[in-house]
Amino acid sequence: MKLPRTTLILILLALGLGGFVYFYEIQGATQREEIKEKNQQIFSFGEDDVQSLIVKTKNITLNLERNTQSSNPKWSLKSPTSGPANDAIVSYLMDLLVKGKSNRTLSIPANQRGEFALDQPQATINIILKNQQSHQLILGKPDFSGRFLYAQADPAAKPDGNIDVLLVSTDFANAVNRELSEWRQPVDNSQKLPPLNIPLPTPTKSN
Repeated sequence: MKLPRTTLILILLALGLGGFVYFYEIQGATQREEIKEKNQQIFSFGEDDVQSLIVKTKNITLNLERNTQSSNPKWSLKSPTSGPANDAIVSYLMDLLVKGKSNRTLSIPANQRGEFALDQPQATINIILKNQQSHQLILGKPDFSGRFLYAQADPAAKPDGNIDVLLVSTDFANAVNRELSEWRQPVDNSQKLPPLNIPLPTPTKSN
């Protein structure tokens, strides 16, 4: 039996609408969830929640502590030397820790950590909060594109024996791989300069 032209058009419209709903609601929801997963926040604490940081690289181990006696500078170096810290440098790192996101999360067997340089990381950042809770970020090698670093946040094996490996910004490497002098508060040499003695003009004799 041949269907009327109008009925056929209505059936095709219904099928098209059904397909749109399926791909948008079901497939689209899955893709949106994947995108959300790719940009997952690394940590959930705020900057003011942090009491101290221990930054360990291949060249140096730094102990930074929030200065409770003064707001300028906010941070102090406790080791390997003591003194005021460079607030701009510490704030740059803190901003990454608080706002940094993981571009993607990989689940790998724990015995494959070495393939991402997480067994001998380029840097480890230990964060101690004011409530005495602690967090850790381990920075491995760059990924194949060179745009991200492999990392672990609060590393722990899951029930299936796998671990989560994150892809994070290479800005983390830039933030921690510094000389000790960069972590210190810059010296204000303007306070040490002797005052300039400008000679006064000699009065001229009038005839």
